[in-house]
Amino acid sequence: MKTKRLLTAIVMMMMVSAVSAQEILKSYSFIEAQGGNQLTSTNAPMDKLITPTAALSFGHYFFPAVGLRLHVNAWQSKSGFKDLGQYYKWKYVTTDADLLVNLTNLFSKNHNYSHPLNVILLGGFGLTNAWDNDELKALLAANKNLNMPLVWNKNRLSHNIRAGLRLETNVTKPLGISLEVNANSLTDRFNSKLNNSDDWMFTAMFGVSFRFGHKYKTCCKKPEPVVAPEPVVEPAPVVVEEPKPEPKPEPKPVTVNESLHEEIFYVICKHDPVGTEAQLQRIKKFMERNPDAKLQVIGYADKGTGNPKINMMYSQRRADNCKKTLVEKCGIDESRISATAMGDTVQPFDENDKNRCVIIDGKGSHQEMK
Repeated sequence: MKTKRLLTAIVMMMMVSAVSAQEILKSYSFIEAQGGNQLTSTNAPMDKLITPTAALSFGHYFFPAVGLRLHVNAWQSKSGFKDLGQYYKWKYVTTDADLLVNLTNLFSKNHNYSHPLNVILLGGFGLTNAWDNDELKALLAANKNLNMPLVWNKNRLSHNIRAGLRLETNVTKPLGISLEVNANSLTDRFNSKLNNSDDWMFTAMFGVSFRFGHKYKTCCKKPEPVVAPEPVVEPAPVVVEEPKPEPKPEPKPVTVNESLHEEIFYVICKHDPVGTEAQLQRIKKFMERNPDAKLQVIGYADKGTGNPKINMMYSQRRADNCKKTLVEKCGIDESRISATAMGDTVQPFDENDKNRCVIIDGKGSHQEMK
């Protein structure tokens, strides 16, 4: 009972600390498959009790540091009698509802899920069902002196209280890998041996997760107080004599140098132009005014997602598609446009998501009468 109370207190502390420290920025859902080993402690050598285990879970992060998941863990467990040197196996399935607290995001100013390593504390409650203890029945039949009752005869269900730790890293934005270690406290009947204390099961599993449904939210800032402007004292009017008009000079042709700079931004994993019609019209009029002007179209990709090879491909496609749009929609001669790609080798902006862009620069000149 003391063990149950301690684990319950830990989980409640995790919930309180997590909720009090959050900023609402982003959320996403995930599904994860895991595999590894489990150990059910008993009066026997630990190396004799290790068995395989597997798990499947579905969850959702509501805030950068707080999430919930439904976790199903099952396969095989093992126990035995040290004095006899004999062991028996049975099957089990455990279903838990777990609270996930991302400590990395909780104590970091960067709440964007892009940390190279996330440390996650977890805790939860659930039920365990065990079956197929024929090996134990045969062992007891062969060793009458044990005189041990089969506690599964009436009720095989057991509570499960869990606490654990996860180390999780990102392969790409949708994919991640993890190492999870947890301890499970179960009813005394889980291993069919009664000793008036909870049974313990320890698991260590590697996992692969797929994330989806990312949502971006901007926190509202409190409006700054409005300060009333100080009254302005109007100066006394000054009487100025109107100058006599000078003769206007005859207009002469003057060379006017002009430059152009436009930034077009893209949605992640997309390479179709999303520039506004107003941008296209500005570029078109600039090229019509300056017959000697040429455009340089450079594509970029953000460093926070993907890898250098994929990012180079996306940035080149963005540059090529942007050039194609300028030729087809604006009627600009293709020979006056160059399109190159920088991938993620250059990041023109401090904000990661802004680097999914195409930057268009141009210089030219024309004659005006002044």
